[in-house]
Amino acid sequence: MSELIRIPAPDGVAPAAQYSHVVQGTGHFVAVSGQIALDEAGAIVGEGDPVAQARQVFENLRRCLAAAGATFDDVIKLTYFVTDMAHMAAIREARAACIPDDRLPAASAVQVVSLVRPEFLMEIEAFAVVAG
Repeated sequence: MSELIRIPAPDGVAPAAQYSHVVQGTGHFVAVSGQIALDEAGAIVGEGDPVAQARQVFENLRRCLAAAGATFDDVIKLTYFVTDMAHMAAIREARAACIPDDRLPAASAVQVVSLVRPEFLMEIEAFAVVAG
C-alpha cells in the first residue's frame, strides 16, 4: 500500500462532507473504468434497486482493484455518475462498507440523463495509487 495523504479541508476551502478535497501519494497509478451493476455472467443486479446496484458496483470495483494489486485503501478518487441524485444515499452506504470515514478519497458526483442502458442507475469509476 502506498502512503496516501488526505486533506479534507485545505486552508481557505470549506470542509468536505463525505469526501476528501485532496489526496496525494506516490506509486503506480491505477485507473478503473466506470463499473455498473452487472454480475460476473453479465446479468444486471438489482434492476430498479439503487441499494443492490450500489453494492454490486462496489464489488465490481473491488475485483477490478484487486486485479491491479490494489484495495480500497489505495483509492484516491471516485467519480459517481447517477441518473438521480437520490441514489447517492445508497452509494454512500455501499461505500461506507468498503471505505472507512478516515480514508475517504476525493470524489465527484454527476447526475446524467442516462447511462449505457436505461436499467442502470449508477456508474462509478475509481483512481488509485499503489506502492511499488
